[in-house]
Amino acid sequence: MRSTIVASVAALAVAASGSAQAEPQDDAGSRLAAPDCVTFSADWRYTFVTNDCSDTLTVKVVYRDGTDVPCRLAPPKALITFPGYGTSGNEVLGVDVC
Repeated sequence: MRSTIVASVAALAVAASGSAQAEPQDDAGSRLAAPDCVTFSADWRYTFVTNDCSDTLTVKVVYRDGTDVPCRLAPPKALITFPGYGTSGNEVLGVDVC
């Protein structure tokens, strides 16, 4: 009886840790890419995001290494500056709407 309880608790612990790891993947899937009227140009020092849409958008740059930068308000025709990809091999993957 005791070994059955121990095995059940161990199975629940493994199942719980598996579901905790699934949450970040769900977050990554919920990102919303900016529309085509939002463009960017990235270099090692700066990433410039241009909003050529007719609406004001709140945007952020997405980096390969997961660097998290704050969302910024981008009125129509605005050029917004974000950090670049740096010198350590990072990459700008795109722009998301916040």
